[in-house]
Amino acid sequence: MKHAFSMIELVFVIVVIGILSAIAIPKFAATRDDAIVSKARTTVSALRSAIATERQKNILKGDFTDINGATAEGLIEYGLGDGWSRSGDTFTFSKSGIGNCSFTLSNNKLTKDSGCTVSGMSDL
Repeated sequence: MKHAFSMIELVFVIVVIGILSAIAIPKFAATRDDAIVSKARTTVSALRSAIATERQKNILKGDFTDINGATAEGLIEYGLGDGWSRSGDTFTFSKSGIGNCSFTLSNNKLTKDSGCTVSGMSDL
């Protein structure tokens, strides 16, 4: 008596693995994009929180000047992260396949500019 798999069993296993990978790979790609957008949203929240905290510290010191982009960027402990850039008081998130979104720091508030093409950032 032989203890081996038949050719039909092996082909069946290969077909099942192929079907599962065809379903799983697009799901993993979508999950990765969602994670990137979530990280970008977290960066926006961290910037806003750091600006508010620094503003309160400055007020307690009697300093009422506005916070600029360079100062705000320096307040983020781990930096802006991948996909982010800053030009003056404008912070821009840009990733190919995901989109672009810009935020402007003015009067100690970080506001989203119009024309944001990143799905999942419309409510920021």
